[in-house]
Amino acid sequence: MDPIRFAAIGLNHNHIYGQTQLLLNAGAELVAFFAEEDDLAAAYAKQFPQAKRVADVRAILDDARIALVTGAGIPDRRADDAIAAMRAGKDVLFDKPGMVSLEQLEAVKQVQADTKRIYAVYYSEHIQTRCTVKAGELVAAGAIGRVVHTAGFGPHRLGNNNRPAWFFDRPRYGGILADIASHQVEQFLFFTGAEDAEVVGATVANFHHPKTPGLQDFGEVMLKAPGCTGYIRADWFTPDGLPTWGDGRLTILGTEGYIELRKYVDIGGQPGTDHLVLVDQKGVQRIDCTHQRLPFGAQLLDDIRHRSETAMPQARTFKAMELALRAQAAAERTAA
Repeated sequence: MDPIRFAAIGLNHNHIYGQTQLLLNAGAELVAFFAEEDDLAAAYAKQFPQAKRVADVRAILDDARIALVTGAGIPDRRADDAIAAMRAGKDVLFDKPGMVSLEQLEAVKQVQADTKRIYAVYYSEHIQTRCTVKAGELVAAGAIGRVVHTAGFGPHRLGNNNRPAWFFDRPRYGGILADIASHQVEQFLFFTGAEDAEVVGATVANFHHPKTPGLQDFGEVMLKAPGCTGYIRADWFTPDGLPTWGDGRLTILGTEGYIELRKYVDIGGQPGTDHLVLVDQKGVQRIDCTHQRLPFGAQLLDDIRHRSETAMPQARTFKAMELALRAQAAAERTAA
């Protein structure tokens, strides 16, 4: 079977490297990329020399041999890029947030429905995190009974990086809940099995960065669905003393136990990443996730070949972004 050929459009967020490697690891073939910025293009070409830089995005969109387009451009441009790719007959995998407004969401949904192309979002804190994937298997097997609550935390380090201007421009990046918290919204839907939810409450703020008023350095959301609730906190307050970019965590509460994930670091002292602790009626156990398989990439390529929906249901891909965007809008109405 010939490999699925793909190209990248938009390199503004470093997630593009994870997206590209995910597809390569699954057996896809990277053939081209488009970027307006020479510095971003040079770095990407150095990492992936097999990809040809094209001067016009139409060279990718008009190439019938390219089946998939992946992208991590500036967030307010991602919806238009995805729409152009789907209208050109491509399936797409775009970084989160897939869009920055409910209007953009509706436009993407309409084009996806019209073209029947696969529209996937790179919710990396689920699909690329071994302990989260393992937790999904445990929950599906009934290890903690019925899930009634999730508490997800997405702290990030602002750092001293030379952040581009768009990073601090609210209309361009979409707000902290639409951006970072979309990860945790998707995990709430996944682990509870909820198909929809109500945004009970949401908050955004700039608590500590007055020189960049467009930055939202804190956000939180409360969600409610039939038989379950969820809490989410995202922030830019990771201190320099932590040996990684953020202490991402998730607690999944069930009727017969709970699971705690410390995804990127265990501040309790255990080395490495992907820490999973299961507490049930029998006791407490740590589960090694080192060799946990990450199936999303292979499933997505299989979906492209067979027009199936095994990597992630299309409805959940959209619903996670919808709820994150609704939470963002609700929080800003309250703040105003």
